[in-house]
Amino acid sequence: MKIKRVEDLNREELLALLTSAAKNWLAHDGLWFRAVEDKFGMKIAIELDREAWRKFTVSEAKRIMKFLQLKPGGGIPALIQALEFRLYARINRQEVIEVSPTRCVFRMLNCRVQEARQRQGLPSFPCKSVGIVEYEEFAKTIDPRLQTRCLVCPPDPHPPDIWCAWEFYLSEQ
Repeated sequence: MKIKRVEDLNREELLALLTSAAKNWLAHDGLWFRAVEDKFGMKIAIELDREAWRKFTVSEAKRIMKFLQLKPGGGIPALIQALEFRLYARINRQEVIEVSPTRCVFRMLNCRVQEARQRQGLPSFPCKSVGIVEYEEFAKTIDPRLQTRCLVCPPDPHPPDIWCAWEFYLSEQ
């Protein structure tokens, strides 16, 4: 049997591998969270999750910027481009709407985390406080002038076809 290497994969296989890696990353994140939640409760799990995301989202944004050769300060176009390269983008359905040079709205149409909790008979993950940190830090890493506003995110009630929505806009710094 010939051992296959990543370098030998064709485009379709590489995309499938990328999707699989994103699912593995999210599965690990979810299993870690559930272990903390089971041992210490939701409040502590969210607190620790928020702090992990505070660091991870900046690291992810910087790596995306390096990969895409995006310079800091690229505004809404750079943010929209970077959002396309997040690990979530491979496994969650998302969209960017209401795009202008100074503003856009990002919406998560399906969320593997929330849908997994539903399948397990668990309540929705109240991720708003984590999401605020995640999206604010990601956007500010792309461009320090970017501001973030949560439009909807659990535990808020949300439309059935949108899990969360975030507005990004340029401030006058």
